[in-house]
Amino acid sequence: MDFRYTDDQLSIQSVARDFAQKRIAPVAAEFDKSGEFPLDTIREMGQLGLMGIEVPVAYGGAGMDPISYVLAMIEIAAADAAHSTIMSVNNSLFCNGILQYGTEAQKQKYVRAIASGEAIGAYALTEPQSGSDASNMHTRAVRSEDGSHYVINGKKSWITSGPVAKYIVLFAITSPGKGAKGVSAFIIDTAREGFHRGKTEPKLGIRASATCEIEFTDYRCPVDDRLGEEGKGFGIAMGVLDAGRIGIASQAIGIARAAYEAALAWSRERKAFGQAIGSFQMTQAKIADMKCRLDAATLLTLRAAFAKDQAVKHGGRFGTEASMAKLYASEAAMFITHQALQIHGGMGYSKEMPLERYFRDAKITEIYEGTSEIQRMVIARNETGLR
Repeated sequence: MDFRYTDDQLSIQSVARDFAQKRIAPVAAEFDKSGEFPLDTIREMGQLGLMGIEVPVAYGGAGMDPISYVLAMIEIAAADAAHSTIMSVNNSLFCNGILQYGTEAQKQKYVRAIASGEAIGAYALTEPQSGSDASNMHTRAVRSEDGSHYVINGKKSWITSGPVAKYIVLFAITSPGKGAKGVSAFIIDTAREGFHRGKTEPKLGIRASATCEIEFTDYRCPVDDRLGEEGKGFGIAMGVLDAGRIGIASQAIGIARAAYEAALAWSRERKAFGQAIGSFQMTQAKIADMKCRLDAATLLTLRAAFAKDQAVKHGGRFGTEASMAKLYASEAAMFITHQALQIHGGMGYSKEMPLERYFRDAKITEIYEGTSEIQRMVIARNETGLR
Protein backbone atom coordinates (compact mmCIF):
# COMPACT_ATOMS: atom_id res chain seq x y z
CA MET A 1 0.00 0.00 0.00
CA ASP A 2 1.19 3.53 -0.83
CA PHE A 3 0.52 5.90 2.07
CA ARG A 4 2.06 8.93 0.39
CA TYR A 5 -0.20 11.89 -0.38
CA THR A 6 -0.22 13.54 -3.79
CA ASP A 7 1.03 17.09 -4.28
CA ASP A 8 -2.57 18.29 -4.65
CA GLN A 9 -3.61 16.60 -1.43
CA LEU A 10 -0.68 18.10 0.46
CA SER A 11 -1.47 21.49 -1.04
CA ILE A 12 -5.09 21.62 0.18
CA GLN A 13 -3.97 20.28 3.57
CA SER A 14 -1.44 23.10 3.81
CA VAL A 15 -3.96 25.74 2.76
CA ALA A 16 -6.49 24.48 5.32
CA ARG A 17 -3.90 24.26 8.11
CA ASP A 18 -2.57 27.76 7.45
CA PHE A 19 -6.04 29.30 7.36
CA ALA A 20 -7.22 27.35 10.39
CA GLN A 21 -4.31 28.39 12.58
CA LYS A 22 -4.15 32.02 11.45
CA ARG A 23 -7.83 32.91 11.02
CA ILE A 24 -9.93 30.38 12.96
CA ALA A 25 -7.95 29.33 16.05
CA PRO A 26 -7.56 32.90 17.40
CA VAL A 27 -11.35 33.50 17.37
CA ALA A 28 -12.68 30.00 18.11
CA ALA A 29 -13.15 30.52 21.85
CA GLU A 30 -15.00 33.79 21.37
CA PHE A 31 -17.38 32.31 18.80
CA ASP A 32 -17.97 29.36 21.12
CA LYS A 33 -18.82 31.77 23.92
CA SER A 34 -21.14 33.99 21.88
CA GLY A 35 -22.68 31.31 19.67
CA GLU A 36 -22.49 33.76 16.76
CA PHE A 37 -22.34 32.23 13.27
CA PRO A 38 -18.82 32.87 11.82
CA LEU A 39 -20.02 34.14 8.45
CA ASP A 40 -16.86 36.06 7.51
CA THR A 41 -14.46 33.16 7.99
CA ILE A 42 -16.87 30.76 6.29
CA ARG A 43 -16.95 33.01 3.23
CA GLU A 44 -13.15 33.12 3.24
CA MET A 45 -13.14 29.32 3.36
CA GLY A 46 -15.35 29.35 0.28
CA GLN A 47 -12.89 31.59 -1.55
CA LEU A 48 -10.12 29.11 -0.73
CA GLY A 49 -12.15 26.22 -2.16
CA LEU A 50 -12.80 24.59 1.21
CA MET A 51 -16.60 24.68 0.95
CA GLY A 52 -16.68 22.56 -2.19
CA ILE A 53 -13.53 20.46 -2.17
CA GLU A 54 -14.90 17.56 -4.22
CA VAL A 55 -17.10 19.78 -6.38
CA PRO A 56 -15.86 19.94 -10.00
CA VAL A 57 -14.33 23.23 -11.08
CA ALA A 58 -17.17 23.57 -13.60
CA TYR A 59 -19.58 24.06 -10.68
CA GLY A 60 -17.40 26.42 -8.67
CA GLY A 61 -15.53 23.88 -6.54
CA ALA A 62 -11.91 22.83 -6.05
CA GLY A 63 -12.28 19.63 -8.10
CA MET A 64 -10.35 17.45 -5.67
CA ASP A 65 -10.77 13.93 -4.27
CA PRO A 66 -12.24 12.50 -1.03
CA ILE A 67 -8.82 12.13 0.63
CA SER A 68 -8.18 15.84 0.05
CA TYR A 69 -11.47 16.54 1.77
CA VAL A 70 -10.51 14.41 4.79
CA LEU A 71 -7.14 16.13 5.15
CA ALA A 72 -8.67 19.60 4.96
CA MET A 73 -11.51 18.74 7.34
CA ILE A 74 -9.06 17.49 9.96
CA GLU A 75 -7.13 20.78 9.87
CA ILE A 76 -10.24 22.94 10.20
CA ALA A 77 -11.66 20.77 13.00
CA ALA A 78 -8.38 20.89 14.90
CA ALA A 79 -8.81 24.65 15.11
CA ASP A 80 -12.57 24.74 15.70
CA ALA A 81 -15.19 22.01 15.42
CA ALA A 82 -18.01 24.48 14.67
CA HIS A 83 -16.33 25.72 11.48
CA SER A 84 -15.76 22.13 10.40
CA THR A 85 -19.43 21.27 11.00
CA ILE A 86 -20.53 24.02 8.61
CA MET A 87 -17.88 22.88 6.14
CA SER A 88 -19.05 19.26 6.41
CA VAL A 89 -22.71 20.07 5.72
CA ASN A 90 -21.87 22.22 2.70
CA ASN A 91 -19.48 19.64 1.23
CA SER A 92 -20.93 16.25 2.14
CA LEU A 93 -24.66 16.70 2.64
CA PHE A 94 -25.62 19.55 0.32
CA CYS A 95 -23.20 19.61 -2.61
CA ASN A 96 -22.58 15.86 -2.68
CA GLY A 97 -26.29 15.04 -2.89
CA ILE A 98 -26.99 17.40 -5.77
CA LEU A 99 -23.86 16.35 -7.64
CA GLN A 100 -24.97 12.71 -7.43
CA TYR A 101 -28.68 13.06 -8.10
CA GLY A 102 -29.30 16.55 -9.48
CA THR A 103 -29.92 17.79 -13.01
CA GLU A 104 -27.41 19.96 -14.82
CA ALA A 105 -29.56 23.01 -14.15
CA GLN A 106 -29.71 22.20 -10.43
CA LYS A 107 -25.94 21.79 -10.24
CA GLN A 108 -25.32 25.10 -11.95
CA LYS A 109 -27.89 26.98 -9.87
CA TYR A 110 -27.42 25.52 -6.40
CA VAL A 111 -24.02 23.84 -6.13
CA ARG A 112 -22.04 26.78 -7.49
CA ALA A 113 -23.42 29.22 -4.90
CA ILE A 114 -22.68 26.89 -1.98
CA ALA A 115 -19.26 25.65 -3.15
CA SER A 116 -18.01 29.20 -3.65
CA GLY A 117 -19.08 30.29 -0.18
CA GLU A 118 -21.55 32.83 -1.53
CA ALA A 119 -24.38 31.03 0.27
CA ILE A 120 -24.84 28.43 3.01
CA GLY A 121 -26.49 25.05 2.46
CA ALA A 122 -28.33 22.71 4.82
CA TYR A 123 -29.79 19.20 4.93
CA ALA A 124 -33.22 18.51 6.44
CA LEU A 125 -34.03 14.90 7.28
CA THR A 126 -34.64 14.76 11.05
CA GLU A 127 -38.06 15.60 12.51
CA PRO A 128 -39.18 16.03 16.15
CA GLN A 129 -40.51 12.45 16.24
CA SER A 130 -38.01 10.81 13.85
CA GLY A 131 -34.27 10.94 14.41
CA SER A 132 -32.60 7.56 13.88
CA ASP A 133 -35.94 6.26 12.53
CA ALA A 134 -35.59 8.49 9.49
CA SER A 135 -38.36 6.83 7.48
CA ASN A 136 -40.96 7.76 10.11
CA MET A 137 -41.38 11.32 8.89
CA HIS A 138 -44.55 13.43 8.76
CA THR A 139 -43.57 16.30 6.47
CA ARG A 140 -45.79 16.04 3.38
CA ALA A 141 -45.27 17.17 -0.20
CA VAL A 142 -48.47 17.04 -2.29
CA ARG A 143 -48.34 17.44 -6.07
CA SER A 144 -50.53 20.27 -7.38
CA GLU A 145 -53.39 19.48 -9.77
CA ASP A 146 -51.58 21.03 -12.71
CA GLY A 147 -48.41 19.12 -11.83
CA SER A 148 -46.20 22.22 -11.78
CA HIS A 149 -45.22 22.19 -8.11
CA TYR A 150 -45.49 20.47 -4.72
CA VAL A 151 -47.20 21.99 -1.68
CA ILE A 152 -45.09 21.19 1.38
CA ASN A 153 -46.23 21.23 5.01
CA GLY A 154 -44.38 20.02 8.09
CA LYS A 155 -41.53 20.59 10.50
CA LYS A 156 -37.87 19.54 10.61
CA SER A 157 -35.60 19.70 13.64
CA TRP A 158 -31.89 19.93 14.42
CA ILE A 159 -31.08 21.53 11.08
CA THR A 160 -27.40 22.46 11.02
CA SER A 161 -26.91 25.92 9.47
CA GLY A 162 -30.71 26.24 9.39
CA PRO A 163 -30.74 29.80 10.76
CA VAL A 164 -28.55 31.09 7.91
CA ALA A 165 -29.08 28.62 5.03
CA LYS A 166 -30.05 29.98 1.63
CA TYR A 167 -30.77 26.54 0.16
CA ILE A 168 -31.76 23.27 1.86
CA VAL A 169 -31.99 19.68 0.66
CA LEU A 170 -35.31 18.50 2.15
CA PHE A 171 -36.90 15.06 2.48
CA ALA A 172 -40.69 14.71 2.62
CA ILE A 173 -43.43 12.12 2.14
CA THR A 174 -45.02 12.13 -1.30
CA SER A 175 -46.73 8.73 -1.06
CA PRO A 176 -48.17 8.09 2.43
CA GLY A 177 -48.34 4.48 3.53
CA LYS A 178 -45.30 3.39 1.53
CA GLY A 179 -42.75 4.06 4.27
CA ALA A 180 -39.25 4.63 2.96
CA LYS A 181 -40.48 4.13 -0.63
CA GLY A 182 -42.82 7.09 -0.24
CA VAL A 183 -40.08 9.65 0.48
CA SER A 184 -38.90 12.21 -2.08
CA ALA A 185 -36.14 14.83 -2.01
CA PHE A 186 -36.41 18.53 -2.82
CA ILE A 187 -34.19 21.59 -3.02
CA ILE A 188 -35.65 24.42 -0.98
CA ASP A 189 -35.05 28.13 -1.55
CA THR A 190 -35.55 29.63 1.92
CA ALA A 191 -36.47 33.03 0.43
CA ARG A 192 -39.80 31.68 -0.82
CA GLU A 193 -43.06 32.25 1.04
CA GLY A 194 -44.13 29.45 3.38
CA PHE A 195 -40.68 28.79 4.85
CA HIS A 196 -40.15 29.61 8.54
CA ARG A 197 -37.19 29.28 10.91
CA GLY A 198 -37.57 28.44 14.59
CA LYS A 199 -35.34 29.44 17.49
CA THR A 200 -31.64 28.68 17.39
CA GLU A 201 -30.86 25.71 19.65
CA PRO A 202 -28.68 26.34 22.75
CA LYS A 203 -26.21 23.48 22.27
CA LEU A 204 -23.57 21.92 24.52
CA GLY A 205 -20.86 22.13 21.86
CA ILE A 206 -20.17 23.30 18.28
CA ARG A 207 -21.99 26.42 19.46
CA ALA A 208 -21.00 28.66 16.55
CA SER A 209 -22.59 26.17 14.15
CA ALA A 210 -26.16 27.48 14.22
CA THR A 211 -28.93 24.87 14.51
CA CYS A 212 -32.70 25.34 14.49
CA GLU A 213 -36.10 23.91 13.62
CA ILE A 214 -37.61 24.81 10.27
CA GLU A 215 -41.27 24.72 9.31
CA PHE A 216 -43.19 24.67 6.03
CA THR A 217 -46.68 26.11 5.66
CA ASP A 218 -48.12 25.63 2.15
CA TYR A 219 -44.66 26.11 0.71
CA ARG A 220 -44.77 25.82 -3.09
CA CYS A 221 -41.77 23.94 -4.49
CA PRO A 222 -41.46 23.82 -8.29
CA VAL A 223 -41.26 20.33 -9.77
CA ASP A 224 -37.95 21.36 -11.32
CA ASP A 225 -36.57 21.55 -7.76
CA ARG A 226 -37.34 17.94 -6.92
CA LEU A 227 -34.03 16.11 -6.45
CA GLY A 228 -34.04 12.77 -8.24
CA GLU A 229 -37.15 10.72 -8.98
CA GLU A 230 -40.28 10.80 -6.87
CA GLY A 231 -40.17 8.06 -4.23
CA LYS A 232 -36.37 7.76 -4.35
CA GLY A 233 -35.68 10.24 -1.57
CA PHE A 234 -34.87 7.80 1.20
CA GLY A 235 -32.16 6.14 -0.88
CA ILE A 236 -30.74 9.57 -1.68
CA ALA A 237 -30.75 10.48 2.01
CA MET A 238 -28.92 7.32 3.03
CA GLY A 239 -26.38 7.60 0.22
CA VAL A 240 -25.62 11.19 1.15
CA LEU A 241 -25.21 10.21 4.81
CA ASP A 242 -22.50 7.72 3.81
CA ALA A 243 -20.46 10.65 2.52
CA GLY A 244 -21.42 12.73 5.54
CA ARG A 245 -20.06 10.08 7.90
CA ILE A 246 -16.61 10.40 6.36
CA GLY A 247 -16.79 14.13 7.06
CA ILE A 248 -17.77 13.59 10.69
CA ALA A 249 -15.03 10.99 11.15
CA SER A 250 -12.58 13.60 9.86
CA GLN A 251 -14.01 16.17 12.24
CA ALA A 252 -13.62 13.77 15.16
CA ILE A 253 -9.97 13.18 14.21
CA GLY A 254 -9.30 16.92 14.13
CA ILE A 255 -10.82 17.45 17.56
CA ALA A 256 -8.94 14.43 18.94
CA ARG A 257 -5.64 15.56 17.44
CA ALA A 258 -5.94 19.00 18.99
CA ALA A 259 -6.65 17.44 22.40
CA TYR A 260 -3.79 14.95 22.02
CA GLU A 261 -1.27 17.62 21.05
CA ALA A 262 -2.36 19.78 23.98
CA ALA A 263 -1.92 16.81 26.35
CA LEU A 264 1.55 16.08 24.95
CA ALA A 265 2.68 19.66 25.49
CA TRP A 266 1.20 19.76 28.99
CA SER A 267 2.82 16.45 29.97
CA ARG A 268 6.23 17.92 29.11
CA GLU A 269 5.68 21.29 30.80
CA ARG A 270 3.72 20.43 33.95
CA LYS A 271 5.86 19.41 36.92
CA ALA A 272 4.79 17.31 39.90
CA PHE A 273 6.94 15.74 42.59
CA GLY A 274 9.99 17.29 40.98
CA GLN A 275 9.54 15.96 37.43
CA ALA A 276 7.44 16.37 34.29
CA ILE A 277 4.15 14.49 34.60
CA GLY A 278 4.88 12.88 31.23
CA SER A 279 7.54 10.78 32.94
CA PHE A 280 4.93 9.05 35.12
CA GLN A 281 3.81 5.65 33.84
CA MET A 282 0.10 6.42 34.30
CA THR A 283 0.45 9.48 32.07
CA GLN A 284 2.53 7.53 29.56
CA ALA A 285 -0.13 4.83 29.38
CA LYS A 286 -2.77 7.46 28.56
CA ILE A 287 -0.60 9.00 25.87
CA ALA A 288 0.10 5.61 24.29
CA ASP A 289 -3.61 4.70 24.22
CA MET A 290 -4.51 8.11 22.80
CA LYS A 291 -1.91 7.86 20.05
CA CYS A 292 -2.98 4.36 19.01
CA ARG A 293 -6.64 5.36 18.76
CA LEU A 294 -5.86 8.57 16.91
CA ASP A 295 -3.81 6.77 14.26
CA ALA A 296 -6.31 3.92 13.94
CA ALA A 297 -9.16 6.41 13.44
CA THR A 298 -7.13 8.27 10.81
CA LEU A 299 -6.35 5.11 8.85
CA LEU A 300 -9.97 3.93 8.93
CA THR A 301 -11.13 7.31 7.69
CA LEU A 302 -8.58 7.47 4.90
CA ARG A 303 -9.66 3.96 3.85
CA ALA A 304 -13.29 5.12 3.75
CA ALA A 305 -12.30 8.12 1.63
CA PHE A 306 -10.41 5.83 -0.74
CA ALA A 307 -13.44 3.52 -0.94
CA LYS A 308 -15.64 6.48 -1.79
CA ASP A 309 -13.23 7.58 -4.51
CA GLN A 310 -13.29 4.08 -6.01
CA ALA A 311 -17.10 3.97 -5.82
CA VAL A 312 -17.35 7.29 -7.67
CA LYS A 313 -14.98 6.08 -10.39
CA HIS A 314 -16.08 2.47 -10.76
CA GLY A 315 -19.43 2.12 -8.98
CA GLY A 316 -20.23 0.25 -5.79
CA ARG A 317 -20.87 1.23 -2.20
CA PHE A 318 -18.71 2.46 0.65
CA GLY A 319 -21.29 2.48 3.45
CA THR A 320 -19.57 -0.09 5.64
CA GLU A 321 -16.22 1.69 5.46
CA ALA A 322 -17.87 5.05 6.18
CA SER A 323 -19.78 3.69 9.19
CA MET A 324 -16.68 2.00 10.59
CA ALA A 325 -14.67 5.22 10.27
CA LYS A 326 -17.39 7.34 11.82
CA LEU A 327 -18.02 4.93 14.69
CA TYR A 328 -14.39 4.45 15.62
CA ALA A 329 -13.25 8.05 15.11
CA SER A 330 -16.12 9.54 17.12
CA GLU A 331 -15.59 7.18 20.05
CA ALA A 332 -11.83 7.75 19.83
CA ALA A 333 -12.44 11.50 20.00
CA MET A 334 -14.48 11.11 23.18
CA PHE A 335 -11.81 8.87 24.72
CA ILE A 336 -8.91 11.13 23.74
CA THR A 337 -10.55 14.39 24.85
CA HIS A 338 -11.47 12.76 28.16
CA GLN A 339 -7.92 11.51 28.74
CA ALA A 340 -6.43 14.85 27.68
CA LEU A 341 -8.66 16.69 30.11
CA GLN A 342 -7.65 14.26 32.87
CA ILE A 343 -3.96 14.84 32.16
CA HIS A 344 -4.53 18.59 32.51
CA GLY A 345 -6.24 18.09 35.87
CA GLY A 346 -8.03 21.17 37.18
CA MET A 347 -6.80 23.34 34.31
CA GLY A 348 -8.49 21.00 31.85
CA TYR A 349 -11.79 21.84 33.53
CA SER A 350 -11.21 25.58 33.17
CA LYS A 351 -12.39 27.72 30.27
CA GLU A 352 -8.97 29.37 30.30
CA MET A 353 -7.80 26.43 28.20
CA PRO A 354 -9.45 24.88 25.12
CA LEU A 355 -9.64 21.33 26.52
CA GLU A 356 -13.16 21.73 27.89
CA ARG A 357 -14.30 22.98 24.46
CA TYR A 358 -12.73 19.99 22.73
CA PHE A 359 -14.48 17.72 25.24
CA ARG A 360 -17.88 19.33 24.63
CA ASP A 361 -17.44 19.40 20.86
CA ALA A 362 -16.37 15.76 20.63
CA LYS A 363 -19.66 14.42 21.99
CA ILE A 364 -21.76 15.42 18.99
CA THR A 365 -19.64 13.28 16.68
CA GLU A 366 -21.15 10.18 18.34
CA ILE A 367 -24.67 11.48 17.61
CA TYR A 368 -25.19 13.23 14.28
CA GLU A 369 -24.99 11.59 10.86
CA GLY A 370 -26.22 8.49 12.69
CA THR A 371 -25.54 7.59 16.32
CA SER A 372 -22.90 5.05 17.33
CA GLU A 373 -25.74 2.58 17.84
CA ILE A 374 -26.94 3.11 14.27
CA GLN A 375 -23.39 2.70 12.92
CA ARG A 376 -23.05 -0.65 14.69
CA MET A 377 -26.37 -1.75 13.22
CA VAL A 378 -25.33 -0.66 9.70
CA ILE A 379 -22.00 -2.45 9.93
CA ALA A 380 -23.49 -5.66 11.30
CA ARG A 381 -26.33 -5.75 8.76
CA ASN A 382 -23.94 -5.16 5.88
CA GLU A 383 -21.65 -7.91 7.13
CA THR A 384 -24.33 -10.52 7.85
CA GLY A 385 -26.79 -9.62 5.14
CA LEU A 386 -29.57 -9.90 7.76
CA ARG A 387 -32.19 -7.29 8.55
